[in-house]
Amino acid sequence: MSKSADLAAIIQARAGREPVRLGLVLGSGLGHIAGQVEGTSIPYSDLDGFPHAGVSGHNPHLVIGTLEGVRVAAFGGRAHYYESGNPAAMRLPLEVLKHLGAEALVLTNAAGSLRPDMPTGSVMLLSDHINFSGLNPLIGEATDTRFVPMTDAHDAALRTQLRDAAAAEGVHLHEGVYAWYSGPSFETPAEIRAIRMLGADAVGMSTVPEVILARFLGLRVAAVSVLTNMAAGMSSEAISHEHTKAMAPLGAAKLEKVLRRALRDMA
Repeated sequence: MSKSADLAAIIQARAGREPVRLGLVLGSGLGHIAGQVEGTSIPYSDLDGFPHAGVSGHNPHLVIGTLEGVRVAAFGGRAHYYESGNPAAMRLPLEVLKHLGAEALVLTNAAGSLRPDMPTGSVMLLSDHINFSGLNPLIGEATDTRFVPMTDAHDAALRTQLRDAAAAEGVHLHEGVYAWYSGPSFETPAEIRAIRMLGADAVGMSTVPEVILARFLGLRVAAVSVLTNMAAGMSSEAISHEHTKAMAPLGAAKLEKVLRRALRDMA
């Protein structure tokens, strides 16, 4: 058996063998949503090879259980490229998710807004992304499966479900293009001007590697950003990770309503 299959068996021994329908990866300030799942919480430290989520604002536990009637696997934190220099740091957890039976994945993140009409506290559904970093988690993959088509990376049906859920809950769900910047330093105003010219609407330090990996594994994907700040040069606010954590709850409450409604509609 592969390492991911072995870990999946360990998880199923603790959380039950019923297949998971959906994976949730929770970004900065959003880890509390994992606490809403009724089921079994497993520390990443119990799962050999899982990231230890060394970023404050993350909750490094995998929770397997039910949320709004749907069996989910909620990842209370993620590994970022800037922590280790490894863009494939989330490959093992996503391989495990696939072994647990999931067919789809919803990713969340905290991001900076590049649009005046998306202020702090807004929520944005990703319509597409730009790999501004140029890095790729499939570098080194030895088989031809590495040539993953990304035309429809962000699944149209999942996006429609999230869009409909937001409308039903009265949440204004913006849509736009997310640019991945490697971090951990924030972007310069000149970099933000360049990213805006390329067509991005938000910028962050995660998510894109997971989208690529998920599509490689055959998972359908959707992603949502909570806008925690205006990007460099677009306002006078001071940008910091502490600011990101402080502002994340403004949008997280909206995102939680959307996710819960979408799950109820799936049940």
